[in-house]
Amino acid sequence: MQLHQSSWPEVEAYLKRSRGIVIPIGSTEQHGPNGLLGTDAICPEVIAREAGEEAGFLVGPTFNVGSAQHHLGFPGSITLRPSTLIAAVNDWIDSLVRHGFTRIYFLNGHGGNIAPVNSAFAESYSAWSFDGEACPYQLKLENWFTLPGIQDLVKEMFPEGEGSHATPSEVSVTYYACPDAQKSVEMSPKLAPTGPIRDAADYRGRFPDGRIGSDPSQASPEKGARIVKAAKAALIGEVEAFFRA
Repeated sequence: MQLHQSSWPEVEAYLKRSRGIVIPIGSTEQHGPNGLLGTDAICPEVIAREAGEEAGFLVGPTFNVGSAQHHLGFPGSITLRPSTLIAAVNDWIDSLVRHGFTRIYFLNGHGGNIAPVNSAFAESYSAWSFDGEACPYQLKLENWFTLPGIQDLVKEMFPEGEGSHATPSEVSVTYYACPDAQKSVEMSPKLAPTGPIRDAADYRGRFPDGRIGSDPSQASPEKGARIVKAAKAALIGEVEAFFRA
C-alpha cells in the first residue's frame, strides 16, 4: 500500500488496523560511470514497495535527497546539510505522529544518512524527555544492505569488486527496478581505489570516476532481482516484528 497512491479515507482506515509505516530514505548523488544518481533512493524504494505489496503495510513517499556533500564534485549530485536533514526528518516524524502513527521505520539506502537520521531520532525523543512525558511512538532506522542475509548474498554474488560506493549490488538493484536505464561503460581501472571520505574536492581527487573499491560492471537486472527478493523477505520479517513491539 503506497501513501502517495492512497486517499485520506484509505489511510484513516489503515490506521484502524495498523499504526506502522515504512519510509524509504536515500540520496541523489553520483554512483560512478554506470550508476544512476538516484541509486540510494531507488534501492530502498523498490524493496519497500514490493514488501509492502506482499505484506500489506503502508509505505510512505521516498525521502530522496540526503546528506551527501562529498559528492558535490560530480554533476547532478544534490545534498542537504546535516542540520537540514535532521530538521526535515523531524517534520516528517511529527506529521505522521499527528495522524496516529506510532511505529515509523526508515529503510535507508545511503551511509551518509545514518548519523543525521539517528540525531533526528534523538532530538525527537528528547522533546518528550524534557516535558517529562512518555514518548508514544518508536522510531527505527535500518539499511537495506544490512538486512539479515543480504551481506552473505552479496559476498556470494560479488566475491571481488563489491567495494563501498557505486557497488555492483546496488547498481544491480537499480537495473532491476529501472531496466531501461542500464549503462554499459568500460571501467578503468577495473577495481577502483579505496580511501577516506572528506570534502567534495578531496573526494573527486581521490576517486576521479566516483567509485570506491568497486567494479559495478558486474551489475545486472537478474542479480538485482535476487537481491530484492532476499531483501523483501528480510524486511517483511523486520517490519512485522517492529510493528508488534
